[in-house]
Amino acid sequence: MWIIATNSAHSWINQRFFHDVAGRLDFLVVQDMYSTTETAALAHLLLPAAAWGEKEGTFINSERRIGLAKKVARAPGQALADFHIFRLVADAWGCGEMFREWSSPEAVFQILKRCARGQPCDIAGITDYQMIDAQGGVQWPCPEGVEAPARERRLFEDFAFFHPDARARFWFDDPRPVPEPTSAEYPLVLLTGRGSSSQWHTETRTRKSAVLRRLSPQEIYVELSPVDARELGIGPNDWVEVTSRRGSIHARAFVTHNVRPGQVFIPMHYETMNRLTFPAFDPLSRQPSYKHCAVRVGKADLTVEESRSTTHP
Repeated sequence: MWIIATNSAHSWINQRFFHDVAGRLDFLVVQDMYSTTETAALAHLLLPAAAWGEKEGTFINSERRIGLAKKVARAPGQALADFHIFRLVADAWGCGEMFREWSSPEAVFQILKRCARGQPCDIAGITDYQMIDAQGGVQWPCPEGVEAPARERRLFEDFAFFHPDARARFWFDDPRPVPEPTSAEYPLVLLTGRGSSSQWHTETRTRKSAVLRRLSPQEIYVELSPVDARELGIGPNDWVEVTSRRGSIHARAFVTHNVRPGQVFIPMHYETMNRLTFPAFDPLSRQPSYKHCAVRVGKADLTVEESRSTTHP
C-alpha cells in the first residue's frame, strides 16, 4: 500500500481496523512532508515529499477554480516534489517509458486537459500556466474556444444540466435508522467534529506550533451536558472513560450546555478518538459516518502515569 499525504492511522473510522490491515501488509509506503504522523510511524518506507511552496503545479479548489502554485523555496534534505518521486519510482520499476510525457509539471497539466476534454469539468480552453497566472485562476468548465472566461461563474446559471435533455435529476433516498442505536449498555450518542480554532484535522502541522499548542487544550476532553454529568456523578475536569463496542479511551470531562442530554462530543483532532467510531458509510458517496455511534461514559480512576499518557503531544 502506498499512502500519499494522508494520515490514515489517525483519521480512519474505527481506527483499530486500519491498524489491523496495516499490520498485515507486506510493505507500506508513506509519502508525506512530515515524518512524525501516526501513519508514517507504521511505514516500511518513508518518501519525504516537498511542501506546497517547495514545488510547482496546479490545484483545484471547491469553487472549481484551477490555481497555480509556484515554487518559492528549495525543499529541505532529501525531500522531492511528488512529480519527481513518481518519475523516479517509475524508472526504478522499469516503466519509465509510460511517463515519457512527464517532462515537467506543466506537461502533466496538458495531459490532464486531454483527460477532461468533453467532460463536465472540461479545461481544454486553459492554454497554459501563464493563462492561469494572468487570470488569478480559472474555473471549469473552460472548453476550447473560450479565450477570456469570466472571473466568477456560477455553475448551471443557464439551467442546462449534465444530461441529454439538460434537465436536473434529484437523487434522494428514504431516511434510514441509525446503524448503531443506543442501548441500556451504551446509552449516549457520540458526536465528533472540529474542536478549537487552533486545531486542524489530525494536527500534522498545527501541533508543531508552540503558539497553537498553548491555545489548544493539552488533554483530550469530552463534552457532557450538566444533566448527564449529574446523573453519572461526574464533575468538571474529572477523568472519565468513554467506551464503545470497539474500544475505550480516557478523557477529561468538560461539562457544558453546548451538548444536549444524551449526547457527548469529542474533537476529532485527538489520535485516540477514532478507536470509538462506528464504520458506517453512505451507500452512494461512501462518506464515512463520524457523527454517530453509541457509547457509555463513566468515571476513570487513573494513576499519574496513565493520565500523562493521555496528555496531548
